[in-house]
Amino acid sequence: MKEDKLDKLFERLQGQFDLEEPQSGHQDRFLEKLNQTNGTVSLHRKRTNWWKPLSIAASIAVVAVLAFQVFTGRPSLEEQVVEISPEVSQTEFYFANLIEEQVRQLQNEKSPETAKLVDDTLLQLKKLEKDYKSLEQDLVNGGDSKIILNAMIFNFQTRIDLLKDVLSQIENIKNLKSYNDENITI
Repeated sequence: MKEDKLDKLFERLQGQFDLEEPQSGHQDRFLEKLNQTNGTVSLHRKRTNWWKPLSIAASIAVVAVLAFQVFTGRPSLEEQVVEISPEVSQTEFYFANLIEEQVRQLQNEKSPETAKLVDDTLLQLKKLEKDYKSLEQDLVNGGDSKIILNAMIFNFQTRIDLLKDVLSQIENIKNLKSYNDENITI
């Protein structure tokens, strides 16, 4: 008979039972409160979770390292060439100034009669500059440095010779024009 009452009780309460789990750390908090009311000291220390702060710090460190690598980057091509051969920078400075001065002079001499010649010369100079950059890259990549350095100097000399020849041709064109202008009578 007692069993029947018990069965009826469970049937009547079915679906009303609290099946929720307590929050994490519930048992630790309960034991802490129990120990405080009884005046006893707990031997069980609360465990601190260090993984969250450590994971945040690790993430920040990874981002900082990546940012450092991106912003510092590799040295430029010119800096790498100077590391390989410091004399190159001095030679390049000298030749580059000389070429730049002659290019300015060439551009100042541009007129309707010489425009095509000046434009073609500037195009050839750009090609030679591109070849020079290729030689620099070859030097950095570990090619035979003596041959490459000689080719770099030859490239500069070729540019200078080209500019001298073109300036000479422009001078001839100007002289020819003035000679023709003098011989024309009205």
